[in-house]
Amino acid sequence: MESNRQRKVAQIIQEDMAEIFRKQASDSKQSFLVSVSDVKVTPDLGIAKIYLSIFPAELREPIMKEINENNAFYRNYLGQKMAKQVRIIPQLVFYIDTSLDDVERIEKELKGEGDNPIL
Repeated sequence: MESNRQRKVAQIIQEDMAEIFRKQASDSKQSFLVSVSDVKVTPDLGIAKIYLSIFPAELREPIMKEINENNAFYRNYLGQKMAKQVRIIPQLVFYIDTSLDDVERIEKELKGEGDNPIL
């Protein structure tokens, strides 16, 4: 069970990270979208697990690599935004959220367009 504090910190992180990813996508020459689908914070507020949906799918790996390489930049950015609200800025761990791909695959399977044989 998440405490109210965990939920509030997670929501702040989600909003701030969405803002920076939106700015970076608009400044980039490539056309892509990074959305923060979920944030989970540990009870001690020391680690934030950030789940990202990246479109188009073929850019996922290079974008995730760049995000992980710039982890310190993102943590510093959060530190500036959250300085008055928390004592310790959590460590950031990024994950790819593939739930939308799973939904699309299941819908294809149900329509009979996938690899699933029709019984």
